[in-house]
Amino acid sequence: MQRTIVLAGFMLLVMGCSQNAITGKNQLTLYNEADIQNMASQQYRQFLSENRVVSTGSNKDAEMVRRVGTRLTNAINSYYATKGLSKELEGYKWEYNLVDSKEVNAWCMPGGKIVVYTGLLPITQNEAALAVVMGHEIAHALAKHGNERMSRGALQQLGGVALSVAVANKTPAAQSLLMNAYGIGSNVGVMLPFSRSQELEADKFGLIFSAMAGYNPQEAIPLWERMEKAGNGQKPPEILSTHPAEAKRIEKLRELMPEALQYYKPVGR
Repeated sequence: MQRTIVLAGFMLLVMGCSQNAITGKNQLTLYNEADIQNMASQQYRQFLSENRVVSTGSNKDAEMVRRVGTRLTNAINSYYATKGLSKELEGYKWEYNLVDSKEVNAWCMPGGKIVVYTGLLPITQNEAALAVVMGHEIAHALAKHGNERMSRGALQQLGGVALSVAVANKTPAAQSLLMNAYGIGSNVGVMLPFSRSQELEADKFGLIFSAMAGYNPQEAIPLWERMEKAGNGQKPPEILSTHPAEAKRIEKLRELMPEALQYYKPVGR
């Protein structure tokens, strides 16, 4: 019996390894992307129904979130098209919502389901910095970091046959892992942390996407400096639970900046 469980777990791991289209790196993705997008859409609808969504049309901040989101996704569609990767975006139905909350947070779920919290805006301070944050969050989704975090979380909690059943049946445990992986809601417990390599990937492509959308990627440096200051001497912003801001991160951003600036063309020029 034990041998069967080990073999089943090994086979699942082998089949669950794939190469990400934009990062080119191999990653553990035990969950079917279409299934994750479906779960994400359901959880997104539930989250919006349980929180106060700021209406567009009557609120300049909500309009800004939608404007930034639209420009970013147009840039992403263009980027993927030039790489011959448009099929990778199948199933993405982009949505951008501003939620009234003091939390300093933002996230993007598979399928392009984006939320920005009003508490983030005093720190972003301008549209370009907001684009950097949203681009970063979108990059996590496109790089399938959530799938990878969910897969690793499932491995830690389950094993072998139990794991294969949980993945195949899309159990409540899978939905819980999804919520934890993306930091959705206030009752998700301890969020699964992004690795340093995942953070670097999200930083890189987030800068590129925001630059392609016509936003100055150099706003990332003062943004993360402000984010870091916001966490000193008090409870750190929620976004820092999974997105550590530190001197080394800013140093890496400076290293990534020349490549990002190659894509930068201000709107109207």
